[in-house]
Amino acid sequence: MVNNAGISVLGPIAELPDPEVDRDLAVNVRVVFLACRAADRLADGGRVISVGTALSRYGGGPGSTLYGMSKSALIGLTKPLARELGPRGITVNLVQPGPVDTDLDPAGGPFAEGQRAVMALGRLGTADEVASLVAYLASADAGFITGAEVVVDGGHAA
Repeated sequence: MVNNAGISVLGPIAELPDPEVDRDLAVNVRVVFLACRAADRLADGGRVISVGTALSRYGGGPGSTLYGMSKSALIGLTKPLARELGPRGITVNLVQPGPVDTDLDPAGGPFAEGQRAVMALGRLGTADEVASLVAYLASADAGFITGAEVVVDGGHAA
């Protein structure tokens, strides 16, 4: 099972409309939680992989408080769920991508230049690079990795 849902509602915390706060929390937290309920139906040895954001590891800039908070909730979901499902051989992990060229954060977007400037690799990641990590965590080769946050951020936090 791969939980890869996310929206980014940005703005100063005092100015965020309640409906936008509710929408961000619904997509970034509630939907993932509800999907994880289905993990109980996975076969023994299954995999649960959620996609968060490396922003929850190193903090973001002004206006990213809501997004950072909502994605940080996935850490609190991943670790205890790994213990809950571990006896059945089901692994639960969290992939924490840094800046990746997607519709949410395009390489030509308003934040891209500043992001590239602080990344060790000097570029945004690709969706394929993140997908490769997810595929590995879903494989039998990753059967001893659980409750982990795996950061794939091009050295943003280096």
